[in-house]
Amino acid sequence: MKVFLKMAYSVLRLRKVSAFGISRVLQADKGSLWRFHLEPEFGEVLRLGLLTRNYRKSSDSPKYDFTGTGTTTTKFDFTDLTCPHTWYPIARTKKRKVILHVGPTNSGKTYNALKQLERSSSGVYCGPLRLLAWEVAKRLNKSNVPCDLITGQEKDLVEGANHKAVTVEMADVTSVYDCAIIDEIQMVACKQRGFAFTRALLGIAANELHLCGDPAVVPLVEDILKVTGDDVEVLTYERLSPLVPLKVPVRSVSDIKTGDCLVTFSRNDIYNHKKIIEKAGKHLCSVVYGSLPPETRTAQATRFNDDTNDFDVLVASDAIGMGLNLNISRIIFSTLEKFDGTGTRDLTVSEIKQIAGRAGRFRSKFPVGEVTCLYKEDLPLLHSSLNSPSPLIERAGLFPTYDLLSRYSLAHPKLGLFQILEHFVENAKLSSNYFISNVEDMMKVAALVDELPLKLKDKYLFVVSPVDINDEISSQGLAQFARNFSKTGIVRLREIFAADKVKVPRTPTELKELESLHKVNIFSCPVSSIGFTVQFGNITMKQVLDLYVWLSLRLEDSFPDREVAASQKSICNLLIEQFLEGNRLISSTGFSKNLRTRRRF
Repeated sequence: MKVFLKMAYSVLRLRKVSAFGISRVLQADKGSLWRFHLEPEFGEVLRLGLLTRNYRKSSDSPKYDFTGTGTTTTKFDFTDLTCPHTWYPIARTKKRKVILHVGPTNSGKTYNALKQLERSSSGVYCGPLRLLAWEVAKRLNKSNVPCDLITGQEKDLVEGANHKAVTVEMADVTSVYDCAIIDEIQMVACKQRGFAFTRALLGIAANELHLCGDPAVVPLVEDILKVTGDDVEVLTYERLSPLVPLKVPVRSVSDIKTGDCLVTFSRNDIYNHKKIIEKAGKHLCSVVYGSLPPETRTAQATRFNDDTNDFDVLVASDAIGMGLNLNISRIIFSTLEKFDGTGTRDLTVSEIKQIAGRAGRFRSKFPVGEVTCLYKEDLPLLHSSLNSPSPLIERAGLFPTYDLLSRYSLAHPKLGLFQILEHFVENAKLSSNYFISNVEDMMKVAALVDELPLKLKDKYLFVVSPVDINDEISSQGLAQFARNFSKTGIVRLREIFAADKVKVPRTPTELKELESLHKVNIFSCPVSSIGFTVQFGNITMKQVLDLYVWLSLRLEDSFPDREVAASQKSICNLLIEQFLEGNRLISSTGFSKNLRTRRRF
């Protein structure tokens, strides 16, 4: 087994990977990526039938070869992605009314769209984060509008519900709705997840489709929808409360006040700033960052918003830019640079405006928002960004459906999934409105699963599963799941947290290990002081709880222990929250390199 795992990781490192896009996949809600391609067979027939009809209606009416046998006069070009609107025949039967709600953060655009959703007879909300879908489902159910919650890791069905709140990758393009919302529509430009927003934009069959986001996306959406026959209306919103850029930086820890949110872009910096602020003795800090479980992020936000406790300052990453209602008085940027997976870069105008806009929430106890920096030299970029429109979004992400990949595989049965993906990426034909989404990490997983006797559909499922394939231990864990599935068809999960071994983490390093249980499979490695292990076959490992749940929702018979995973995940959440509540911070780590050369508090 160890030989197989070592070989699998070697394949990942040695196989050629296309240079399209950037190297790392966004982690926000990555668990739900691509599930939507695994649709019922009738969906394939409908889409391919429409494609066939469209091409046969051309002037010469050629016959197309979908099998690759060469028995007809013309071969169908599966890499021709110039007409993606034809992939969604149900949506094309409707003349949709598309309403764009555009404006800055805290302008009420999503609020107004949600009011229409509440009034509709049936509907779906599509958001970029599990947290946003959860908030909308909670809101609708509280308003006596039964609403299901469906994300990559959870499915909470409500009796009698005609409404759904979903992460955008889980949007159903085979159903018909009275009303639909796509939130943060500017994310069509995201190199990793943009294709999911494009799919929702083109594929959701609704009488009314409400798009909420940045004004920079309007020209692109209008151009894309010219070929669909939809009616498009643009509603522009202004910010509901003032946002004041300050002319002076925060000079010392004594300048920190109740309602402040200090924004930084590394986990170590978050905890070190928290330690400095709390050491001064005036404030306690809640923390929010992307790798915290969504439930923990919500708990930390609730604690910060609660006037009855002493946690009156927030230290956070750019994870606050979406999905949390926060009563922030002042945003303080510790830096205007961030590491994006490939290198350190300046924040974009859109990123600065999105984060800064979280200050001064409408009808909160801080009716006027303020924004500043820790360092005087950052103020010019802050001020110029806030006074500038976001650059226009010129292209939307696109990637072929599973249907097309499957048909291509039938035409080329000797090719593995890696080679199929590589061919599509290198040969895709696109219109000027689209770019091919980054699939580098997916191709790495494809190289691994191609070594196993799996069906294409099962390989594809592992390719789009929530795993950081760039981590060696993670890739070995994925290989273990895939190998066991290919051999027996069943993958069991036993309890990780033995009652006599559970302990609250004491350091950021221990906390990071605990957080990783939500994301990666780890085995054949020391467990350090947290001490959670599980015997799986004859390999000791830490389980990936989110990954197991994700797989169990798609392969229920093969991953039957979802309830065990959910209960273990709850314990994991509780331990993380106890660490944060107890303020147990023992840190020997310093600030990230880009901050060490600059003045701190």
